[in-house]
Amino acid sequence: MAFYECVFIARQDITSAQVETLVEQFSGILEQNGGTVASKEFWGLRTLAYKIKKNRKGHYVLLNIDAPGEAVHEMERNMRLNEDVLRYMSVRVDELDTSPSAMMQPRGKDDRGPRRGGGRGFDRGHDRGGDRGGDRGGDRGAGRGSDVKPQAEKTETQSESSSA
Repeated sequence: MAFYECVFIARQDITSAQVETLVEQFSGILEQNGGTVASKEFWGLRTLAYKIKKNRKGHYVLLNIDAPGEAVHEMERNMRLNEDVLRYMSVRVDELDTSPSAMMQPRGKDDRGPRRGGGRGFDRGHDRGGDRGGDRGGDRGAGRGSDVKPQAEKTETQSESSSA
C-alpha cells in the first residue's frame, strides 16, 4: 500500500465535534477499502488567505494515510460531495512522518529572528543610506535654483566670425 498525507478544510460554521465526525466518516471509508489512518492532527480554526464559498475561516485537519490509491480516490470523491468540506489536498509521500507536523510544533519569539527598526516600524535618527543634497553625480548639470549657470561653449564658426 502507498502512503498519503491529506489535508482538508471544513466550514467555520460546524463545531469541533462535527469535524471529528467528518474525520471518522472519512476514516471509515478508507478502512472499508483496505486502508488505515496512521495519525490525525486537528490544526484548529484558522483564517483563510481568501474567502472560499463565503467563508473567512476553516477547521484544518491533517490525515496520515496508509491505503491503496482506490481507497484515497473514494475518500476524495466523498469529500467533493460533502458540503462541509471547503478544500482538500492529498499527496503521496515516500514514508509517513511520525513527528508532529510544522503546524503543531511550538513557535517561540526567537524563532522568527530579530525585528528591524527597533520595534516601532520606522527608523528614528538612523541614516537610511540615501544621498540627500550635494552633487548627485548626474550628467544633467546643476538643478533648479543653483547659483552656477552653465557656460555655453563657443564653436569654431562663432569664434571666427567674432574675430573678423
